[in-house]
Amino acid sequence: MTHFKTTAHAAETVRRNGLVHVGSRIVPEEVPIAFSYGGSAHAVMMGTPDDLEDFAVGFSLTEGIISAAQELSSVEIVEDDQGIDVQVMLVDDAADALRLRRRHMAGPVGCGLCGIESIEQAVRKVPDVSHVALGLSHAEIVGAVGLLNEAQLLHRETRAVHGAGFFVKDAGLVAVREDVGRHNALDKLCGAIVRAGRPGATGAVVVTSRLSVEMVQKTAILGSPILIAISAPTALAIRTADEAGMTLVALVRGDDFEIFTHPHRISPGTIADVA
Repeated sequence: MTHFKTTAHAAETVRRNGLVHVGSRIVPEEVPIAFSYGGSAHAVMMGTPDDLEDFAVGFSLTEGIISAAQELSSVEIVEDDQGIDVQVMLVDDAADALRLRRRHMAGPVGCGLCGIESIEQAVRKVPDVSHVALGLSHAEIVGAVGLLNEAQLLHRETRAVHGAGFFVKDAGLVAVREDVGRHNALDKLCGAIVRAGRPGATGAVVVTSRLSVEMVQKTAILGSPILIAISAPTALAIRTADEAGMTLVALVRGDDFEIFTHPHRISPGTIADVA
């Protein structure tokens, strides 16, 4: 836990039904969260100040800094008045690899992806999940999104954060993480799944955001073969998911959805409750 709160009260002037009145509402906090490795600053994210250990593991994994949680020797959360510094110590081999990666940086760039030093890395090849035999029914797809909506406590309070969940057949949602940033929410989820020792191939990732290529990349790195979203994918996300052998399900609205890649994992059926 940190001393930073996840929400705040904001004054507002509301116009509703032709009437204007002054009130207040709960809004999410947004805090600078820095990631430092071996004492050296690496990236700063604007995010929700909770589940930071999960965030550290997930960010380190999806950015290619580590390949397993065991490559982190410690995570320390250091706070000041301005923000939070997540100080990560790596085991020797991972620390050496990160130092070598930094030496090869050509200079500051603006790819828009944290921890990425080149265009080639931004469109990097992702792990192949085509061999993973996980399948879901129509009812499970619809049910997974419904369960995620119900489990988003912070969003219910603020209506302003993204959610990411991990859906497992016969178990439902086994983990949910939220953040003002969609990438952050997914990184936190990846960290939570890895820290729990649960293989990514055992479940589907469900998110409340649009599907950009980074969401596909992070899901593939986790090892999940199915990515489900309530919004639409980008063209690059579709191409990347297709190449990775991932099933991309989007625009889940009520009982309807669209499958963009590898539809063989989704079986039709009658809608039923998913526990």
